[in-house]
Amino acid sequence: MFGPDIKKCLNVEDFRDAARRRAHKMVFDYIDGGSDDEKTLAQNTAAFDNYELLYKVLTGYDSPDTSTTLLGEKIDVPFILSPSAGNRLFHTDGERGPALAAHEVGTVYSLATLGSRTIEEIGALTEGPKWFQLYVWKDRGLVKEMLDRAKAAGFTAMFLTVDMPITGSRERDPKNGFTIPPKIGPKQIWEGMKAPWWVLDYLFRPAITYANLSTTTSAVSLNKFIEDQMDASFDWKDAEWLLGEWNGPSILKGVVRTDDAVRAEQTGFNAISISNHGGRQLDTSPAPISCIEPIREAVSDKTELIVDGGIRRGTDVLKALALGANAVSFARPYLYGLAAGGEAGAIRAVELIRDAIIRDMILLGVHSVKDIDRSFIRKK
Repeated sequence: MFGPDIKKCLNVEDFRDAARRRAHKMVFDYIDGGSDDEKTLAQNTAAFDNYELLYKVLTGYDSPDTSTTLLGEKIDVPFILSPSAGNRLFHTDGERGPALAAHEVGTVYSLATLGSRTIEEIGALTEGPKWFQLYVWKDRGLVKEMLDRAKAAGFTAMFLTVDMPITGSRERDPKNGFTIPPKIGPKQIWEGMKAPWWVLDYLFRPAITYANLSTTTSAVSLNKFIEDQMDASFDWKDAEWLLGEWNGPSILKGVVRTDDAVRAEQTGFNAISISNHGGRQLDTSPAPISCIEPIREAVSDKTELIVDGGIRRGTDVLKALALGANAVSFARPYLYGLAAGGEAGAIRAVELIRDAIIRDMILLGVHSVKDIDRSFIRKK
């Protein structure tokens, strides 16, 4: 509602700066940070610089077709919005912001298990395609309950995240005393004085919780619940069980190895999200952009590949498509927008990437997303 002028933001980095100015430090660092020394976090974006785009000239294309299909459903842009937890902590609009942003550009919104708005609210918000992201808890009854609620609310695909058997060492968070909902102490009060618009939202809006787990549990006990419920023993046989429970389109998120990609296809997943959890889990894991080609060669054409990690520009999207991805996904760009300007900020951030893809496709000399292939890219 108040804060930086989002109309002046021209790219993701501008939104990152605007989010830093408006949001509480613990909130900004939660969005912005990674694990350990944050080497993977930095490499996710830097690795795109290892590739160059080879554009065509005199093609005569001035109105490119950015649409494609994922899991048999047409989307208007070659990207989807990745799931992210606790969005109401970033801005009171919460998951409504990115869900409406996805609807605005005609693509998929993915709601996180640990969302701060309910499955039912987001399911009813738009008629656009929606996927439900799932972590696997030890309480299988809770898992099944969430899947049943997602189906009833109109979510069409299960987005199973498997690179988080335990949480990575995200050192910014304990240094800042980060919890959801926030546990207020002297540090939070001091940093809050530097972020008055965020504080006003926090003080005069309903309490922030993981809406699909509990509305009454305290910050400490809820965090302990999540820590205790993460199931590191979950394996491929359990994944088969989960596919049977869902009985619909499915994506396995968090794959960087070819053998895991092949196993995912054999197990019955329709798509694979090549991802290292945004550099927030195992530090020094490979950048997803570098994993596309070997995985594309290892699996059949029927298995769709979504690349998640480091997307900041339209050219990043085109590079991923040229290397063999069917689409990309991202969270930080829209989260920076959300933290800077709520729903309007999330929409503008997503629209900037859409508009960049259109411009860059014209400059690349292609008429359709489907025309982008290996001939348009080379490694430095």
